[in-house]
Amino acid sequence: MRKLIPGVVVLLAAAGFSVWAYPHLPTEVATHFDLEGAPNGWPSPLMAALFVPALGLVLAALFTMLPRIDPRRANYALFTPTYWTVVNAVLILLAAIHVLLLGKAMGWAVDMSKVAALGVSGLFILLGNLMSRIRPNWFMGIRTPWTLSRDSVWRKTHRFGGAASAIAGVCIAVSALVTAPWVRYGSFGVAAVAAVAAVAAVAAVAALGSVTYSYVIWKREQDGSTPDGIPAKP
Repeated sequence: MRKLIPGVVVLLAAAGFSVWAYPHLPTEVATHFDLEGAPNGWPSPLMAALFVPALGLVLAALFTMLPRIDPRRANYALFTPTYWTVVNAVLILLAAIHVLLLGKAMGWAVDMSKVAALGVSGLFILLGNLMSRIRPNWFMGIRTPWTLSRDSVWRKTHRFGGAASAIAGVCIAVSALVTAPWVRYGSFGVAAVAAVAAVAAVAAVAALGSVTYSYVIWKREQDGSTPDGIPAKP
């Protein structure tokens, strides 16, 4: 549980902010926005204040339990720092977006579409740099029938997937930032649609590319050779 301290502390701070902000929130709090940045989802102030901190604490408990029930739990000892770095990053991102959403409801000048995109891009880049350290397990990483059936396929796929994830993160960040000049020329709707399409395309290419790569590597090893043409070890 000590390894979760950064994420849990930030979540508790976000919960404390919720308690402070609650009396200052409007009757309806916008928590979802369309492509043009206009709000289109308004839960009650109580739900807006409590839902994300509660969800974060549930996720923290779940992430603590997963290594204990994983059939390959012994492998977690080989990538413990990586596992908890990713978990804490997810919890901190949730808490940060929650605070900014409440702040926006109270009048802060926050572009939530851009903030969310930049937060997700940062998470992609972090995962890209850490993915090659993840060892075979059933809950984190690129889990396909082929990576789970052979450790060598897992390692090669995660090296590929790490690079793909980092590139996707950079592309998502760029797509979020380049909307700013378009907005000044009154084309925000066009910019938003283009940015969302770019994000979806990049994420899909990274995900599908990694899955496809895992199958190709597995097939080549099954056929008795690696991608370099060297006979695979049994």
